[in-house]
Amino acid sequence: MRGRQVFLTALGAVAGFAAVALGAAYFVSMRQAESGIGAAAIGGPFALVDDTGAAVTDGTLAGKPSVMYFGYTFCPDVCPTTLLDMSRWIKALGPDADKLNYVFVTVDPERDTPQLLRSYLSSFDKHIRGFTGTPEQIAKIAREYRVYYKKVPTDDGGYVMDHSTLVYLMGADKKFVSLIAYQEADASALAKLRNLVALTPSS
Repeated sequence: MRGRQVFLTALGAVAGFAAVALGAAYFVSMRQAESGIGAAAIGGPFALVDDTGAAVTDGTLAGKPSVMYFGYTFCPDVCPTTLLDMSRWIKALGPDADKLNYVFVTVDPERDTPQLLRSYLSSFDKHIRGFTGTPEQIAKIAREYRVYYKKVPTDDGGYVMDHSTLVYLMGADKKFVSLIAYQEADASALAKLRNLVALTPSS
């Protein structure tokens, strides 16, 4: 119980800073998306492993637009909430859901092994795949996607991860399309996902 209290206290201590920083990042990113400025700078090549332990790269996602979210399995609130939202959106898309890739990329590679990711994601829609890698590999993909994350030590010797909360929508051509904010209204999120489905190349 004490460990849980320490965890929540530490998480609360960074919440104010995170809210300001992430809110600013979201505003800037959305303005860039609307104007096209900086859109080409989001996304890029990566080499990781998936939740089965198989090697994956940006080429693994070729042929379909992708829905990318960065978080970690020990996240107490934001990540499970977002993954539940994503699961609900996938269900609402019906057969069109198969036209997109859905990826949960950990920002906590020290703890999030392929096996742990697989177990964690079993609580959400089966379309969602987990990606992990070495700390260096995760740092690289985070730079490519302009993702913020930071390890925050706790008094009990553990740590939590402060991280951005945006869902990235990428075209089949690997180019940035749009963002979904944390707890964005379903109608708005689904409109963006249906737009992404419309960008799926014809077979």
